[in-house]
Amino acid sequence: MFGLVTASPKELTQEEKRRYGAVYCGICREIKHSDGQACRLGLQYDMAFLALLLMSLYEPEESGGDRSCILHPIKKHPWLTNEYIRYAARMNVALAAYKAKDDWEDDKKLSARVLHSVFGKNVADIAEQFPRQCQSMETCIRQLNALEKDHCANPDEPANCFGRLMSDLMVYKEDMWSESLGKLGFHLGRFIYLADAAIDYEKDRKQGKYNPFIAMGAGEDYTHWEQYLVLAMAGCTDAYERLPLVQDKHLLDNILYSGVWLNYRKQQRKCEKEDHNG
Repeated sequence: MFGLVTASPKELTQEEKRRYGAVYCGICREIKHSDGQACRLGLQYDMAFLALLLMSLYEPEESGGDRSCILHPIKKHPWLTNEYIRYAARMNVALAAYKAKDDWEDDKKLSARVLHSVFGKNVADIAEQFPRQCQSMETCIRQLNALEKDHCANPDEPANCFGRLMSDLMVYKEDMWSESLGKLGFHLGRFIYLADAAIDYEKDRKQGKYNPFIAMGAGEDYTHWEQYLVLAMAGCTDAYERLPLVQDKHLLDNILYSGVWLNYRKQQRKCEKEDHNG
């Protein structure tokens, strides 16, 4: 369900690529320090957007350096850290844990059980540090699972459910910016859920799995999901533009106005090709 909220590298300057990579490596590094080496398996580039957004809004002091690691043992890579990168790292692990738990309970995949054993051992500690966010993850994923099992025919209901999860994730602390951050997260969550459904439409239809667009009665030639996606992203960018962002604004613009759409269409073409070849 993730992998969409990432940048379009071709449109970034070399300095922006370096900074983007440094934030990503910083999150990876913090996951190792706070939750262990194995938890890096769940690392998602989407969390770099969360960190960059909060860094742009609150402009914290940063520290960093260049070093090699187990994933890049030869060439040194730049990394950054601050409280928002540490926050993104913990949210990454918590999301990976709840998703693995849901996958195990839903499909009984052995791989999901293994992943939950890796990520799940850290959830109690993360929940103690960020109770509101973790409670929202658990509640929303449980509600989402129930809606999917009931084959909910209204795409807005499961999309709103995932939107609420992302809304709480985006709000790091309750302050004057929490309303706009919450709205941004809500609509971004809707976009992620609906885009994922659009990408998996043909695969879900052939495998008889739940998909909100199938449940609503859309036929084989249904292609109108982008109407849902445009509205969701419009709500996201409206809230985004209300935030006083200066630092990394061009990089964040790249992700929301270009990257998400390029990644969506790339993944959709990939699924269409796999479906055609299969």
